[in-house]
Amino acid sequence: MVLKTFGGSFAITAIGLLLAFWYGGTVGLAVVAVLAVLEISLSFDNAVVNAGVLGRLNRKWQRLFLTVGILVAVVGMRLLFPVVVVCLTARLSPAAAFHLAMAGGDIHTPGTYAFVLHEAHPAIAAFGGVFLLMLFLNYIFEERELTWLSWLERPLARIGRLKQLPVVVAAGALLLTADFLAPAGKPVSVLVSGALGLITYLLVSGLSELFEPAGEDSGSRPVAVAGKAAFVLFLYLEVMDASFSFDGVVGAFAITSDPVVIAIGLGIGAAYIRALTVFLVRNGTLNEYAYLEHGAQWAIGALAVLLLCTIRYEVPEVVTGLVGIGFIGTALLSSVIRNRRLSRTRSSTAEIGPGRARLTSAH
Repeated sequence: MVLKTFGGSFAITAIGLLLAFWYGGTVGLAVVAVLAVLEISLSFDNAVVNAGVLGRLNRKWQRLFLTVGILVAVVGMRLLFPVVVVCLTARLSPAAAFHLAMAGGDIHTPGTYAFVLHEAHPAIAAFGGVFLLMLFLNYIFEERELTWLSWLERPLARIGRLKQLPVVVAAGALLLTADFLAPAGKPVSVLVSGALGLITYLLVSGLSELFEPAGEDSGSRPVAVAGKAAFVLFLYLEVMDASFSFDGVVGAFAITSDPVVIAIGLGIGAAYIRALTVFLVRNGTLNEYAYLEHGAQWAIGALAVLLLCTIRYEVPEVVTGLVGIGFIGTALLSSVIRNRRLSRTRSSTAEIGPGRARLTSAH
């Protein structure tokens, strides 16, 4: 199971490391390894949240998530996206942006590729931060039978009965961000980008609900979607992945300004995260460890806030990674404790049952 799921990731790792050594020697190889670890540590919560969505797709679309989806993530998001941002920000042609990217440069040197992308960070962070914030708010304001941080989640769910509350909260957070965190001269770009993040979430989420088939199968499980519904959910997953990777793509320039090395390193990490997502789905991990998705969602909320804070303040990637791992680890531990408690309860019930039966028969 492990080799079948992660085999493609192992192959991508081998090819990526060989390309890194051929392109940049031992230094390039070391930087790619660091970036791959960075991407995995930053995106573990991404895998858990994605697993909740991917589990609604049939096997065909799950395979596409591992094949076509990886190409979109690596080539589209990790390689082409920064170039597109530079094209739009610096008003350059794609060819000029590509040559600027290959020329390298430092984030502190005006006119360089890294500098232009760094200057575009407030708008990028606003889009990704608002999108992820909406993802978190829609989860936390929804009433559910099982809660993790019950003392907080249950009151929030009751408040969430007010329709469109997530939109109100996200819009308010965006206004505060543009007013207090946006650098001089950039409040408008932060507002516009954040609004686009909000619109994108509402559009993709709305389409997924529109095309999702109603009803459940005989096993009381959600029907595995296909066709148009699966395509919309696939797009939803890709947009989520893009939002998760914003901080990693931009933060990678603190390590190297070479776009090729960044694409290889983050691409290797992205391959493992996607394979981990499929592994979680096919192993039923989210069902076995009931609080894992809760922890991932709280990590998403923390990441959204941190991403918005990076518009003005420097937030080290290690902080983002540790916050996500902290929520996931605590939720996993809580799930293990819950499973043991339920196991003891079932054992006690099984022991008491026969005794009561014998007592009844004696009377």
